[in-house]
Amino acid sequence: MTGPIHGILVGWDGSSSSEQALLWAAREARWRGTIMTICHAWTPGYVSGPPGDDGAFDRAQRAGERSLTQGLRFARNVMGPGWAQPLLVAGPAARVLCEHSADADLVVVGARGQGGLPGMLLGSVGQQVCAHARGRVVVVRGHWHPAAEYFPGPVVVGADGSADANAAIAFAAEEAMQRAVPVQIVCALADAPGGLGEAGRIQEAVDHDVTCLEKQHPELAILRQVTFGQPRAALLEAAAEAQLIVVGSRGRGGISGMLLGSVAQAIIHHSPCPVGVVHPR
Repeated sequence: MTGPIHGILVGWDGSSSSEQALLWAAREARWRGTIMTICHAWTPGYVSGPPGDDGAFDRAQRAGERSLTQGLRFARNVMGPGWAQPLLVAGPAARVLCEHSADADLVVVGARGQGGLPGMLLGSVGQQVCAHARGRVVVVRGHWHPAAEYFPGPVVVGADGSADANAAIAFAAEEAMQRAVPVQIVCALADAPGGLGEAGRIQEAVDHDVTCLEKQHPELAILRQVTFGQPRAALLEAAAEAQLIVVGSRGRGGISGMLLGSVAQAIIHHSPCPVGVVHPR
């Protein structure tokens, strides 16, 4: 097994959403031949007690250890021994995952954890990790494996010629080749306000990126979809048949200083399948 010390880093809190994230991460780790690290972040103040109770800290830590043991058992039932390792850290889950993302190939989180409010489309941990983690993040949500009336389709990726989108294309191509499916590159040519003629420049840049991808991976089936309209609408429509959709953290229209652009925000909240968000390292 190869890769950074954490390999595939997956957040675990014992929720059904984190179980789905762990299952997705386990498959990814086997495909990539790397270790999977199951991370549980425990908060020292989470287990309360009466005033003056000095044992609350120890009880919170033991509760975290029990949860992580449960996650390891779940992973070993899926993968067998030797593929998963534990990581128990005190602190807020989003901060812990972001801090350790630099030492991982990929960070994987569920759409909502134990503390998610009813009706939320994406929990706060998922939002913060997508915005602040380094490299690649996947939020596991919706359909991604064969089920009634659904069979996994292509890997979809948004392209606009930006550096972030180019990094997203590279990740999407890797995922498509692992799955032996096409990569579907979606380019939406909507002129930005005050950017007359921007559509032509976007298409030229995307054509260049696709040509480079074809040369690098001649064995990869590449589908091009050029539309005139808003990127988020085109991507969400394509995601209906996809098994994974990938976007850059920010596109050409992103405001300087934004960690996550409006298109990425829309996709992580509304996609019907898992979402990859890529930050150039």
